[in-house]
Amino acid sequence: MNIEGLDYNTQREHLILPEYGREVQKMVNHAVGLPTKEERQRCAETIISIMERMFPQTREVSEHKRKLWDHLALMSDFKLDIDWPFDISQAQKMASKPTPLEYPMQQIPVRHYGKMIFELFEKLKTMEPGPERDELARLTANHMKRDLYQWSHGSADNEKVVSDIARFTDGIIQLDLDTFVFEKINEREFSEKRKKKK
Repeated sequence: MNIEGLDYNTQREHLILPEYGREVQKMVNHAVGLPTKEERQRCAETIISIMERMFPQTREVSEHKRKLWDHLALMSDFKLDIDWPFDISQAQKMASKPTPLEYPMQQIPVRHYGKMIFELFEKLKTMEPGPERDELARLTANHMKRDLYQWSHGSADNEKVVSDIARFTDGIIQLDLDTFVFEKINEREFSEKRKKKK
């Protein structure tokens, strides 16, 4: 949409460092276009003093002035021909974007249990019967119940948990509801978490 007289930010020049705002960027662009080095130098020093006043709390930070000059170099796209009081080679490192981290994507059959629970299922399949496997099965089942309670908004069926742990461990872990006792869920803890999310 292009309405005459309206100037949208999306139609304007991209800001390199938006925290300083469009007016400071205009000053930097003006400084780059000045004809003499003396004028550019004077203008750059004025811009630095304005930038410093915008964020007075950063004066406490070590190498505060150097950072401001680095920012000026970035905002001028390194085209400002002045006598820089600091080495601005660090600013070039700041300008380069880091390579994005790869996020490991894995398909899991039931998302509300999460990847870690499915790793526990695999572990349970390989363990020898005994107290250690029984304890891990107990911890896993209780965690599954908490996950189920959390993601189904207060509903966690014991039979569902027992059925799921048997299914996902290929029938190796069979919990008997007549003898197995689930830990009590603190309902207040979950209701407080839901309130915080809203």
